[in-house]
Amino acid sequence: MRPGEPEEPAARSNCTACRLADGTAPLPGGTLLRTPHWTVEHCVGPLGTGTLIVKPLRHITGVHEMNAGESAGLGPLLTRVTSALRAAVGEECEQVYVCLWSHAGRVPGHIHFVVQPARTSDIDRHGDAYGPALQAAMFAGGAEPEPGAVEEFCARVRRVLGEGAG
Repeated sequence: MRPGEPEEPAARSNCTACRLADGTAPLPGGTLLRTPHWTVEHCVGPLGTGTLIVKPLRHITGVHEMNAGESAGLGPLLTRVTSALRAAVGEECEQVYVCLWSHAGRVPGHIHFVVQPARTSDIDRHGDAYGPALQAAMFAGGAEPEPGAVEEFCARVRRVLGEGAG
């Protein structure tokens, strides 16, 4: 697919990221922010409460497929989201990881940026693991966040994002 080309309906209907964005799959915490080209959501899976996803609304499988609008909006949006995440987590946030992921079962899928707070407690709990090792340990542990904690965190992030919207 080239920038600006319409996506194939079959790709969207089989894509978890697309179903979460369009509301056909349950999304704990709901949509946190939507721009003309991007959406921000809480991550589903074992990367902990507060891990967010920034993904294009259009189903694309690589950065090379982004159009001019998607490209222009990405940097400022990642800056805004990482700042809001840092503020919402507070002092326990040692770093904010931003990683591009797009594989599922070794098949390129809908790109998404994982925006994850590296909390001191998570690093300590997983044997002083950080960076990719922390993410791997969290996946191996398989502990998914409690829905109530996700809802509460998302409400806090929405407030922070709203304060910076002016």
